[in-house]
Amino acid sequence: MSLILFAFVVRVRDGLPLSASTDFEHNRELQERKQQLKTVSKALSLLPERGTVKGKDLNIYFISSEGVSYMTICSSSFSAAMAFCFLEDLRWEFRASYDNTSIGLVSRPYPFLEFDSVIQKIKHHYSYSSFPSLRMNLSAIEEELRVRPSKILTAEDMVMRNGTANGHAQPVSGTAASERMERVTGLGILSLLLNIMCASLNLIRGVHLIEYTLQDGNEGIWNVVAFLLAFFCCLWQCYLYLFFTSVKKLQAFLALAFVFLCNIYLYGLRNIWQLLFHTAVASLSTYQISTRKLQENLDDCGV
Repeated sequence: MSLILFAFVVRVRDGLPLSASTDFEHNRELQERKQQLKTVSKALSLLPERGTVKGKDLNIYFISSEGVSYMTICSSSFSAAMAFCFLEDLRWEFRASYDNTSIGLVSRPYPFLEFDSVIQKIKHHYSYSSFPSLRMNLSAIEEELRVRPSKILTAEDMVMRNGTANGHAQPVSGTAASERMERVTGLGILSLLLNIMCASLNLIRGVHLIEYTLQDGNEGIWNVVAFLLAFFCCLWQCYLYLFFTSVKKLQAFLALAFVFLCNIYLYGLRNIWQLLFHTAVASLSTYQISTRKLQENLDDCGV
């Protein structure tokens, strides 16, 4: 299998595809990497000039220069230095073939598909040779990467920056739309229902105690606080499960800790089985929150 599976040339300002290599490989991870490639291409104006998106067996590399970005999907066994040498070669050849005016005026996708023949030639050289072309200096690229390492991008980076690039305000709390999360599971629905039930029980007990607390001169006010705090923690766990936040695991464990402390404080107003039930539900919710991840649902960008 070729070490360089796909190459992509896009205009930075709007992510318009200019050219791409013909797709000869078809496997699941490659299609996923292509989806990520499209996500990155839509946010290039917000990204550094050089970046990397690492995958299990395939990595994405890109460089941007003079309003054009050169992107590639390579095998993880292919060194980063060689990948960036390939992209520099691609940049050199593309700039020799097309000027800024022609690049800036195009409005339809893939106007320079004939450049694929050049891409294939460079791909073949790098995939089956342990040395870059004569134009590229491998040691110089390696030294540059050592001094200025390539920016490693995560899925969260791509989601947030892509949303900003498309004119959507980036949420302060780091939340993303729920449709970007994995599908809700049956166990997840169960945890939501149990959490809502626990929240309701906490609210009912807390409101009920307020009346007696006022009659007794605010004696027992901390019991009311404990019930209401547990109520809010249950609701917050429901929110964390349904919506993405950048620090959701930390928030989930904090909510679990508060539920646990509140129930310990309420020992006497609740028996041991009630305490175990509430903490078990909170623990289940924390597990569900921690294991539900982002899911990309983007169109393929293959040619």
